[in-house]
Amino acid sequence: MKVLNVLAAGTLAATMSTAALAQDITVGVSWSNFQEERWQTDEAAIVAALEAAGAGYLSADAQSSSARQLSDVESLIAQGVDALIILAQDAAAIGPAVQLAADEGIPVVAYDRLIEDDRAFYLTFDNVEVGRMQARAVFEAQPEGNYVMIMGSPTDPNADFLRGGQDEILAEAVESGAITIVGEAYTDGWLPANAQRNMEQILTAADNEVDAVVASNDGTAGGVVAALTAQGMDGIPVSGQDGDHAALNRVALGTQTVSVWKDARDLGTAAAEIAVALAGGTAMADVDGAQEWTSPGGTTMTSMFLEPVPVTAENLSVVVDAGWIELDALCQGVTDGPAPCN
Repeated sequence: MKVLNVLAAGTLAATMSTAALAQDITVGVSWSNFQEERWQTDEAAIVAALEAAGAGYLSADAQSSSARQLSDVESLIAQGVDALIILAQDAAAIGPAVQLAADEGIPVVAYDRLIEDDRAFYLTFDNVEVGRMQARAVFEAQPEGNYVMIMGSPTDPNADFLRGGQDEILAEAVESGAITIVGEAYTDGWLPANAQRNMEQILTAADNEVDAVVASNDGTAGGVVAALTAQGMDGIPVSGQDGDHAALNRVALGTQTVSVWKDARDLGTAAAEIAVALAGGTAMADVDGAQEWTSPGGTTMTSMFLEPVPVTAENLSVVVDAGWIELDALCQGVTDGPAPCN
C-alpha cells in the first residue's frame, strides 16, 4: 500500500521515544457497526499494533445507532481510556462525543469517516480518489448508456466525497449525452438490503433499461448484484470498494467490475500508532506524516490520507499476493476466469 505524501504505515512508531511510552496506555475504539466484514480486519490490525506498543484495547459496537455510539463513548471514557478511535455512525451527531473526550483531555482519532472538528485527527483513505477509481473502471467497461448511482449513507460524509470523485470522471459523458443517469439513491446505513431495495425500485422505474451501476462500496454492490441477478442482468458493470472477500469473488466471477481495495491493515495500524502517540503527549501536527487539510465545511483538520488500489479482473493477483484473501476464497465457483483463477 502507498501513502499519499506520508511515510508508510508502521513508521509512526518513531513518534514514540520508546516502547515504554505506551505502557499503561489504553485505547478505546467506538465502532459504528462491527457486523460489517470490513471492520473485523481493521480491528485485528489495531489490536496487533497496540499489543506491539504495549498498549491496551477496549471497544464498543454501536450497532448502527448514533445514540448508542454516544453512550459507548461515554462508557469508554468512564473506563479510563487514554485515547479514542471513533468510526462515526453519524458525522452530524458525533459532536458531543468529541466534546466529552476534549473535556477529559482525551485525544480522538476520526477513523475512516470525517468528524468535522479540529480537535480530532482525521485518518482515512483518499475517498475522492476512490470515487474516481470506481467511476473510471465502470466507464471503461461501459462508456455510454443508462447509469445508476447507488451512494452511501446520507449521514456519512464519505458518501459525498465518493460521489464527487465519481462525478469528476462521468461529468463530460453525462453532459454530452453519452451517459444518462436514470436513477440514484443514498443507502441508509450502507446496508446491502437497503441498496438492493433501492436498485429494485430503480430497475422497475427504468423498465430494466440499465447498462451500468456505480455503487459506492462492496456491501451496496452486493445488494445491487442481487437485484440485477433476480432480473437476469448480472454481469453489467458494477463498482464497489473495501476489498470484501465476497466482492473480490464477484470480480473473479464477472458480476462486479471493480472493488477499490483499501488495505484496512495499514489503516488500523496507523490509527493505533497515532492514538498511542497522541496519548503519550505528541501534538497532532507532530505525528509523522500528518498534514493540514481543509474540510468541505471549512474546518482546518490535521489529517492523513492513505492511497487505495482498484482491483479488477486484470490485477486480481495483487490481493492474493498481499495475503489479503486466500486463492480458494477468491476463486470459489469460478471456471475459466481471470488470473489467478484460471
